[in-house]
Amino acid sequence: MTNLTFEKALAELEQIVAKLEKGGISLNESLALFEKGVKMSRFLRAELDKAERKVEILLKDEKGHLKTEDFGAEEEEGKEEGGGDA
Repeated sequence: MTNLTFEKALAELEQIVAKLEKGGISLNESLALFEKGVKMSRFLRAELDKAERKVEILLKDEKGHLKTEDFGAEEEEGKEEGGGDA
C-alpha cells in the first residue's frame, strides 16, 4: 500500500462496498474484495488514529494537560450573545 493516501483508500473502500452490495460476483472474488476492504479499513483507522494524536498534541496546554473543546462552541456562543431581541 505504498503511496496510498487517506482519500484514495476511502474511495477504494467505497468502490469495494458498492461491488459487494451489487452482488453478481463469485464467492472467491467476493472474499478477495472483502479482504482488500478490511485492509483499506485498517489503513483508514490507522490514519485517523494518527490524525487524532496530532490534534491532541496541538490541544495540549503549556503544562501538558489536554484541553478539550467542542468544535462548534465558539459559533454557538456568538449566536447566543447576539441572538434574538425579545
